[in-house]
Amino acid sequence: MLMRTDPFRELDRLTQQFFQPAGTWSRPASMPMDAYRQGDDFVVHFDLPGVDPDAVEVDVERNVLTVKAERRPAHTGDVQLQVSERPLGVFSRQLFLGESLDTDHIKASYDTGVLTLRIPVAERAKPRRIEIAHESPEPARISAGRAD
Repeated sequence: MLMRTDPFRELDRLTQQFFQPAGTWSRPASMPMDAYRQGDDFVVHFDLPGVDPDAVEVDVERNVLTVKAERRPAHTGDVQLQVSERPLGVFSRQLFLGESLDTDHIKASYDTGVLTLRIPVAERAKPRRIEIAHESPEPARISAGRAD
């Protein structure tokens, strides 16, 4: 696998989700994702329902990809909230990318609450055929009765 996640960060995320009181407006517990290889790209989908595309940041430093998003309240002004189950606030997720991915050419798109990242496999990591050099022995030339 050419991508990995930080297991300690995942443990922290699960712990926060378990101990977070229901209905609180604290940091959301998760940013669900799917990741798979499709041809020469790794594709990663992050579920970000209700997040404005302008509130999403994607950064890559060395081989660490960070996705940060902020879900803001849908209501404004003086409202009397009855139920609040949708998590609000700023949250992030990090992926540690393998050396064989081309972090200079990542493409990001956002559609219907899903952030999609396409990370190409680096040219140097793609399989390629190696030509084998070989020399054909030249036939010996015979001139005046002797071989060269």
